[in-house]
Amino acid sequence: MASGTWRKAYGALKDSTKVGLANFNSEYKDLDIAMVKATNHVECPPKERHLRKLLYATLVNRPRADVAYCICTLARRLSKTKNWIVALKTLIVIHRLLREGDGTFKDDFLTYSYRGNILQIPHFKDDSSPLAWDCSAWVRLYAFYLNERVECYRVLKYDVEADRLMRLPQASGKAHSRTRTLPCRDLLDQLPALQKLLLRLISLQPDGSACTNYLVQYALALVLKESFKIYCSINDGIINLVDMYFDMPKVDAIKALEIYKRAGQQAERLSAFYDHCKRLDLARTFQFPTLRQPPSSFLITMEEYIREAPRTSITNKGVENEEQSLPSDHEDEAPQETEKPAEEEKEELAEPEEEPQLTAELSEEDEPQSFPTTGDLLNLDEELHPMIANLEQSNALALAIVAPGSENQASTSQDLFAIDKSGWELALVSAPSNHTSQPAGIQLAGGFDKLLLDSLYEDEARRHQIASVTYTGGLVANPFDPKDPFAMSNSFAPPSNVQLAMMAQQQQYYQAQQQEYFQVQQQQQMVMMPPQTYQQQQAQYSTNAGLSNPFGDPFSGLVAMANPPKQSNSNLA
Repeated sequence: MASGTWRKAYGALKDSTKVGLANFNSEYKDLDIAMVKATNHVECPPKERHLRKLLYATLVNRPRADVAYCICTLARRLSKTKNWIVALKTLIVIHRLLREGDGTFKDDFLTYSYRGNILQIPHFKDDSSPLAWDCSAWVRLYAFYLNERVECYRVLKYDVEADRLMRLPQASGKAHSRTRTLPCRDLLDQLPALQKLLLRLISLQPDGSACTNYLVQYALALVLKESFKIYCSINDGIINLVDMYFDMPKVDAIKALEIYKRAGQQAERLSAFYDHCKRLDLARTFQFPTLRQPPSSFLITMEEYIREAPRTSITNKGVENEEQSLPSDHEDEAPQETEKPAEEEKEELAEPEEEPQLTAELSEEDEPQSFPTTGDLLNLDEELHPMIANLEQSNALALAIVAPGSENQASTSQDLFAIDKSGWELALVSAPSNHTSQPAGIQLAGGFDKLLLDSLYEDEARRHQIASVTYTGGLVANPFDPKDPFAMSNSFAPPSNVQLAMMAQQQQYYQAQQQEYFQVQQQQQMVMMPPQTYQQQQAQYSTNAGLSNPFGDPFSGLVAMANPPKQSNSNLA
């Protein structure tokens, strides 16, 4: 008892301290004070005047910064507290804002929940007392339900609690929810989300000392109010689903059957949940509905339909029927073609004895039907003029070449390859050369003679020789040598980088040849000189070597030998 009193005093001190800090250091002073007082450590529901301030701060005409600050403050308050009273009162404030707040607040809260995971507190616990322990378990379930409620709003794009009932004339004027008029595709998407929300709601059955707690019963009353709307939406959706069931394809029928079975199971569990809530104090102000189970015979009928359901959807069939019903371009011609065989069949049945007429009719049926085609834009199907046809027939093989004397081997009426000997193509090949006085003696393939071939080989050899002298330094390669596989490529100029590399190699080769030549001459002169002259030249060479190019000029020794010093001459004298 003393520990409980101390915790209450400590919680009241924390609340007063936060209110004092908000008065001096907060830019949103009124909002912070209302937030702290609505979620304080006092075990009672939030006061209405504090909730009204928070509802006013989240209206559509308020700045979005105020709404974002309110959501962030509630999320921080829920994540940092270890007291079940503060956590439960924070969830009650969020629940009231989602129920009674503006539609834009739901959108902002949904956007923030993607990033912050406001309502996910699976590890929350308060073990300060047995009551706190039992209430902590219910607080976690309550947070899961609110999180599923936000997720259901994301799928449905509207709030179930704020949805107004509509009166339909085809349903005897009774009020129904929006799911009664939804199409099949939207219905198969929204009913599973509503059933998941109802499953979370059924799990909010308090246990232990939490059943008699007034704050828990206050939050449970908010949940019970929503359970009636949720069950009404599911029930109207099931009725709409059953109306469309026997027109569904097989895939949609299987989904609808699962939804129908789940609805029957949830109706049993929801009835048990209502029976449990009727024993609580909050049942005095509620009128619980009577839930009825769907007939089992209808479930058997639905399962039998799945075995014979079509695999294609109704919408695809409707589109195909519309395409078939569209007027085609050959609509006028098709009946005429179909009427003729029908008349012919009647004539065949009426006069079976006339065999010639029967064979004539069969021959007409065997003929391929002529389908109308698109007009020839290039007029290629028109009949040619007789003169043009004769010209094309006479010039069909204008380029054919026939050897002399072969025209007598075949008939001109049947052989298509026989042409007149006086043609210009044959004369061009078989005529003697204009540059020679004697006619071609030996005829080779294609009309070439030996003189022409020899001139071609000579021109190629001369061109190859010029190219090899230019790029290989005078070395002529034989183009007809089978040992050289790259002989034919020597007639082409190499690339610029290859030419530069070849010039550098030639220059190095010339320099090496010159150095070797000068060294040989110097050695010969030194051998033929007397010993004294050789020693003097060696001394002179050593003195000149000290003044010569340090990189080794190959012509320095020759310059010294060409200009001997005068001292050496006086010594010799």
